[in-house]
Amino acid sequence: MKAGIHPSYEEVNVICACGSHFPTRSTHKGDIRVEICSSCHPFFTGRQKLVDTEGRVDRFQKKFAKAKELQAQKKAAADAKAAKRVH
Repeated sequence: MKAGIHPSYEEVNVICACGSHFPTRSTHKGDIRVEICSSCHPFFTGRQKLVDTEGRVDRFQKKFAKAKELQAQKKAAADAKAAKRVH
């Protein structure tokens, strides 16, 4: 690398709004402040919830339940037909 043309790569602290902080390396001068980090983000902590504003999840679950009922009815009819053949 040529001397004098690259920014200095120094250790900085990342500080989250939740109070968590960790060191990293960056060309940024001073501390880096973030609103959300891996220790408070809902996806990483397992506290994420589904937000269903238009009833899509409920609609899907109803449709899926109907499909299962239909499959069960077809299976019962096939079993009854097979039992009738045996007798």
